[in-house]
Amino acid sequence: MRPHDRGDASYPVSEINQVKRLHDRGFYEYATVHALLDAAMLCHVSYVIDGQPFCTPTFFWREGGRLYWHGSSASRMLRNLAHGEPACLTVTHLDALVLARSGYNHSADYRSVMAFGKARLVEGPQEKERALVMMVDRLYPKRTAGLRPATAQEIKATTVIAMDIERASAKIRARGVVDEDEDYALPIYAERIPVSTVLGPPEPCPRMEASVARPSTLEGYAAGRSLEDAVSEAYTISAQAFRSGAD
Repeated sequence: MRPHDRGDASYPVSEINQVKRLHDRGFYEYATVHALLDAAMLCHVSYVIDGQPFCTPTFFWREGGRLYWHGSSASRMLRNLAHGEPACLTVTHLDALVLARSGYNHSADYRSVMAFGKARLVEGPQEKERALVMMVDRLYPKRTAGLRPATAQEIKATTVIAMDIERASAKIRARGVVDEDEDYALPIYAERIPVSTVLGPPEPCPRMEASVARPSTLEGYAAGRSLEDAVSEAYTISAQAFRSGAD
């Protein structure tokens, strides 16, 4: 039984997902884990094939306690994960570079998630169709409805993997410069350098018809806005729309 099905407020903690070092940086609540997942576009999926570790970057999305990602039907990763194989999906948000007064205390402020479960191939046509729609609409609300419908070959060429989150943990550092007490008096410069990914001005396709206007649904992707904020907002809008459609 999945944690969500039991009505828990947090993911269970075990040797697999417990933050081993600096326990105060570990968080297991659904709200924290899911917010960090929903603010990310790119993840890394780790798995093992014949004893050889691999880690593959890919786009992903979340529905409740289930994660989805996709790729080419020829993908080695997807072929390996199609039958209930253990996998670990991770995301990381880099918030700042931290320069301290010693090399040992140089660090970074960040927020990350590790999610564990057994990956399976999505074979049911309804679940796969829904997943392929969410693949786009998760980032760009209501966009699929205005696109050319996918062809049978495109659907066949795309494999979708689902993983129910059995264990997960978030790890967060937000301390800035932290030095040994005796080092603060040293005449050494130290600072925190904030890091963010900011959207630039849109660059319309040069082959697009002049009469085609930018849809209002893309207003969230405005120049100068944080990518993280835009992605989080888009996910919230799309998730609400999907829940309404399922009711």
